[in-house]
Parts: sequence; structure tokens; C-alpha cells
Amino acid sequence: MPNRRRTKKHPHIVLLGVDSLLADHMSCYGYPRLTTPHIDRFAQSGTLFERTYSAHIPTTSAYASMLTGMDCFSTQVVALRHKGPLRPEVKTLPEILRAAGYTTTCVGFSGNPSSRGFDKYLDFPGWGSWAEGRSPKAQNLNNVTIPEIDHLAKQKKPFFLFLRHMDPHAPYLPPEPYERMFYHGNECDPKNKSMSPVMRFKPFCDFFASWMPPGIADKDYVIAQYDGAVAYMDACIQTIFQALDAHGILDDTIVVLNGDHGETLYDHECWFDHHGLYDVTLHVPLIIRSPGRVPAGRRVSGYNQHKDLVPTILELAGVRPKGIRFDGRSLMPMVSGDVASHESEFYITECTWMRKHGWRTPEWKLIVALEPDFHFKPPVELYNLVEDPHEDHNLADTHPDIVAMLKKRMKQWMAKREKETGLKNPILMQGDWHGHKGVGPFKTSQQAYDTMHIGTPGQAAKLQAEMRK
Repeated sequence: MPNRRRTKKHPHIVLLGVDSLLADHMSCYGYPRLTTPHIDRFAQSGTLFERTYSAHIPTTSAYASMLTGMDCFSTQVVALRHKGPLRPEVKTLPEILRAAGYTTTCVGFSGNPSSRGFDKYLDFPGWGSWAEGRSPKAQNLNNVTIPEIDHLAKQKKPFFLFLRHMDPHAPYLPPEPYERMFYHGNECDPKNKSMSPVMRFKPFCDFFASWMPPGIADKDYVIAQYDGAVAYMDACIQTIFQALDAHGILDDTIVVLNGDHGETLYDHECWFDHHGLYDVTLHVPLIIRSPGRVPAGRRVSGYNQHKDLVPTILELAGVRPKGIRFDGRSLMPMVSGDVASHESEFYITECTWMRKHGWRTPEWKLIVALEPDFHFKPPVELYNLVEDPHEDHNLADTHPDIVAMLKKRMKQWMAKREKETGLKNPILMQGDWHGHKGVGPFKTSQQAYDTMHIGTPGQAAKLQAEMRK
């Protein structure tokens, strides 16, 4: 059906926030496996950003920036188990859009600090386990989303629809035929020992055993499950595009696909999760499609962060909120070529299973532990991102001058932001961030290893529910 051009002042907005989506495992970002054919086609009709970063890991803090246009100093959110609501002084994207006349719906993200302000909240089953069988997370999302699109499309008001996709998030249990789409072999071959260190990792081994095949031996099978989950989600997202097109509103809708953070598969011994400050976790996809507003087939190489998303969406939608000064900036000058890049070096934080912060430049990555971690990693890590893009060789001991220089820049930035906001750096004040009341900061890595534990998908879902309270 041909698209009918709307005449209302503000376009509809659909934001697909995908949890744990590793940009480097999407075919439109150069991955050799064809994991995202529908998103690839979507990207060809929009603009793809090659260097978008999630500066504040994990989900809670990432979405706080993505949905407010602010950094962690302004939101005061850095931890997975953030206590309390979002600061009332910080306005969320749905609050801003509602004030501009939008109807707003949130799917799969109720209760999170930064999900404040939607008119309607819809949920769907987004977890699974080996005992429950294959997990159709994206179809579960579609089952509640497609009727909502049908409803919203009939209204006279513009709408903002936010979707939180969970397929790339563990457990990776894509339905057939996606389970074997990228794997042929025996995942339980006893000669293959690649999963041995994974299943010996005490904090996560029970969780892995709850959703991986009994006797799992081959890491490549698990990675193939992740890729299969991405491909399955990609097919289901096409249904959303089709629904918008069937209503004649696709080409007059700003459609954005963004990830909250990446995923550490078999990387850095952070097995099949999304903690750590390595680029597999920081680098996220961002694609924006809006014919007539955003050029088709463009790839933008400049640096940008989550905090830049809200200013970009508002500029495209023609919404100009009064009294808000965002920490981020619109990406449209980068799209037009008037600006080459936003900040190419920036502050990074992580408070999931470890508490760390650091400083990233185009050449260097500094990671400083604020307390010992359960991986027994050194307190300071330094990587040359040009010569060692996978961050395999820690140069902290051999380049103390670079460490000192980057620490100085990081401390100067922290002092600048504290002065500008009148607020302390939240990463330094997390207390029992790990969820164990009265323990306080870990004193040793062994203590962290013995204390931190997740057992089942049910416990993981419960943890996410508890963090929303």
C-alpha cells in the first residue's frame, strides 16, 4: 500500500530499544553472517551511525541517557540496581512529547526509573529457560505491539511508541529454524573444551546451566544462538515495519533503532553477559529512518553517545521544549556534514557486576576499578585501541605516563561536570550497589567472586523487577 503523507505538524515516532545488541554482530555493521537482512534494508532507507557509544553501562543507566538526553551526572543513574526514581528535575522523552500533544505507549519497560511519563505501559514475556523451551520473545512483543499500532494509527494525535526488544539478552533461546541457522555440529562434543572455563565460573554457572543445553561444550554453539536470536528478532521487527506501512504512516514516522549496550560473548572472560567497559559493550547500533528529514543510504562515522538521541529526535519532530538544556546535542549537523563528530573522547562508567569508570579516546582506553572485581582483573587497564582494537593487551604497567595523562583528563571532566550540575559523581557513591545489604564495597576479588551469584532466568527477571522498585 502506498504511504499517505500526513499533514499534522508533528510526525509519529517509533523507538526500538534493543537490549544487549552487539553492533558488530549485525550484517549492516559488517558482520559476515546475515543476521539482520530486514534491518539492513531499513538502514539503506535511512542513516546509520557507525560510532555510537553507550557511555554508562548497563541497562538502567544506558536508558536513563537514551530517554533523557543527559549524562550520568545529570541523571545520577549509574547502577543496575538504581535505588529510587529518576530525579524530578530531569524530564524524560515521553514527558516532553506528551506536553507537545503526543500519545505515548511503552512496551516492555515499565517500572524503570527512566520509563516515567508514558500514557500506557504494556508488557510481554521476555525471558525463558531450557525447561520452558524455545523463547519467542520478539513475537511476544509483536503480539501486544501490533494491536497497539492499529489503535494508535486511528487516532488524530501523533504518537510515540517505545519498544524494548529482549531477544539478544540472555537466555539466548531462538525458536526453530533460527537455532541451527548459524551452527552445524555437535554442541556437546566432549572433545571440545571451550565451554569449560565458562561453566566453572561460579557467579554465573548455575544461570548458564538453566538455559544452555545439558553437557554444552562448544562456545560457538552459544554464539550461534545469540546470532540466531538477533536474526529471529530481525524477522519479527519486519512485521512492525509492515504494520506501519499498511496504515500508510511508515514514511511519515521517525523510526529509530538503538541498543542500550552491547554484549560480551566469549570476550574478556565476561562470559555471555554485558558488564565491563570493553568496546563490545560500549559500541551500540543507531539507525534513524525518516524520509524527507533524514537522508537514505548515509553512514555517519563521527562519534556520538546515547545522550545525543533525545535532542536528535526532538529536532526531527519539530518539538522545542522550553527550559531544558540537554547534555547531548542533535546529530543532524553530523548527518548534513556540517559537523564531523561530537566528543571523540568521553567518560565511561559501569556498575553491573563490577564498579568501574574510565576514559575513552580514539586511541586509548583507560579503565579504573573502584573496588576489586570478581574476575580478578587488575585495578587499572590501558588499551591502545588503534593497535589492539579487541583490547587484549593491558599496557598500564608499561605506559604509566599515558595512564597518568588519561586519569588527569578524566578527573578534570569529573570536576567540570560536578561544578556544572552541582551534584557529586554518582559512580563514587554507590554503597551496596551489588544488592547485598550491609556488605559495602568489596575489599578483595575473592570476596566479590564468593558473593556475586545469579542462578536462573527467573532470578534474573526478579532482579530486574526488584531494581525497578
